[in-house]
Amino acid sequence: MIVYLDSSVILRVLLGQKNTWKEWGQWDHAYSSSLLHLESRRVIDRLRLESVLDDHGVAHIGAELRRIERAISRVALSRSVFDRAAMAMPTVVKTLDAIHLATGLLVRERLHQDLIFVTHDAQQATAARSLGFECVS
Repeated sequence: MIVYLDSSVILRVLLGQKNTWKEWGQWDHAYSSSLLHLESRRVIDRLRLESVLDDHGVAHIGAELRRIERAISRVALSRSVFDRAAMAMPTVVKTLDAIHLATGLLVRERLHQDLIFVTHDAQQATAARSLGFECVS
């Protein structure tokens, strides 16, 4: 199974939240946007500032994020990703979601095979399905 993981999936695992994706880690190959690092770090810092995470928690989650990032092929933010993200989408799509969707589309085109798009965001899942992805949410 080849998957594209959006940040919501990885953050649920990092934060030990309920309803994580049941097939976490069972993929043959996983991709995500390099945007993953920025989004994850912003959430970790926000939780630190809100006193949800202490220093130990920040250090632990940061180490886990680095481990996960090493296990996933990250696609660089490039002109082709931004150009694709700027195009009209068949459904309502937020900016960062458009970058994830555009990255998934480019990966799917390069692989010439099916790519499962995994997200916990209902609106993004709808957009992914409308773009022809098999989507797990």
